[in-house]
Amino acid sequence: MKEEKVYSPGSGYLMLMVVLLLIVVPVLGMIFLKMFLLSILIALGLFLSIGFLIVNPNESSVLVLFGAYKGTVKTNGFFWVNPFFTRKKISLRARNLDSEAIKVNDKLGNPIMIGIVLVWKVDNTFKSAFEVDDYNHFVDIQTEAAIRKLAGHYPYDNFDDEQADVTLRSGGEDVNNALEDEISERLAIAGIKVLEARISYLAYASEIASAMLRRQQATAIVAARIKIVEGAVSMVEMALKQLSQKSIIDMDDERKAAMVSNLMVVLCSDNDSSPVINTGTLHQ
Repeated sequence: MKEEKVYSPGSGYLMLMVVLLLIVVPVLGMIFLKMFLLSILIALGLFLSIGFLIVNPNESSVLVLFGAYKGTVKTNGFFWVNPFFTRKKISLRARNLDSEAIKVNDKLGNPIMIGIVLVWKVDNTFKSAFEVDDYNHFVDIQTEAAIRKLAGHYPYDNFDDEQADVTLRSGGEDVNNALEDEISERLAIAGIKVLEARISYLAYASEIASAMLRRQQATAIVAARIKIVEGAVSMVEMALKQLSQKSIIDMDDERKAAMVSNLMVVLCSDNDSSPVINTGTLHQ
């Protein structure tokens, strides 16, 4: 049997009255009547008091009798159970795991640093108590394994893999959902339910961070230059067209080439242009 079973314990208040009677009445009898055999009832009352059980809200108690699983108490309150029961309390509250950033390799082999935030809770107390040795440690180890596997399925970005539709940096919900599914599958054996899993930190590893930053800057500069050239060509084309339509000046191919060259230099230059005043003829 690998499934959780709910156990319904007896009322602790009723048994408390019984235990008090088993202790108080014999004590009085021993004091006033000198009936020392009543000490057996006192011992019985003390033994029965071992069975008192308090379950707080969002907590549970797993009950085992001589190695046999008897059930789990999930109802909060004051109860009494068999004194021979071995009890293990397991919290049912939601917990946060803010993992430290670890170094992994992405799909392309680039070393990156990645960390996640995981929200989880115990869903099956039987599996948490008996299927794994320490479910808290199990969550830590399996979460790290899931992070490493996820990073190996996606590139950090699409600079080196332009065909990649989903990357760790831009994947958003797709990557987070894949991470959540992977962790859920791994933690199912321990009866753990994953409520949410999100990437909280993502960066290149320090040994390649500066090189990747320069590459990104170069890519941004090239993209900006492309836009500048496209705009400059459109403006030169418009200028030549308007000069021709309005017959402001007649230019042969050589003059047009010179004008295009000058306009492209002015429009594509990083610095402001410095005009030169021609004091000679038109063509000098």
